[in-house]
Amino acid sequence: MTASTVAPLQELEADLPEGMEFVDGNLIEKTGMTLKHSSAQAALAAEWRSYGFSSGQGGKAYTEATCQTDKQKRRPDVAYLTAELIQQFGEPAMFPQSFPLIAEVASPDDSAEALFAKAREYLRSGSQEVWLLFPETLLVIIVTPQKWLVFAEAETASTQAILPGFSISVKVLFA
Repeated sequence: MTASTVAPLQELEADLPEGMEFVDGNLIEKTGMTLKHSSAQAALAAEWRSYGFSSGQGGKAYTEATCQTDKQKRRPDVAYLTAELIQQFGEPAMFPQSFPLIAEVASPDDSAEALFAKAREYLRSGSQEVWLLFPETLLVIIVTPQKWLVFAEAETASTQAILPGFSISVKVLFA
């Protein structure tokens, strides 16, 4: 990620420039995405969207949608918004809290510690479940306020709190 100092958070418009986040007082460019990263992002967004529709739960999946955390303006790789929250908030330019279900896909230049910190930040800010996807090692880590679960290539990852009943083979997710 590349940083540049900008105006304070409250002075920035709700809609951040494409591919940017506002972190620790800096406008940060999200960099390092690979084809594997993009493929995992697209696959999970499509699966969450499809399952929300087919299960009758409704809701919508988004990629790179902006949300406000307790400290930052973030743009998660994949986010899911329940039908109830869409009815309550509509679809603003920036969601006023963390999305209830979020996925971050690790890029080669992301550190695990940074991703773990980001997951905790999302949870503090209203998210109930965060998926951390590691396409190079074929791992999915699901983080909730109560537990951290790790799923390897031969396993099936399942939602824990949001989008009940959804599951996906880790191997299929990264295919």
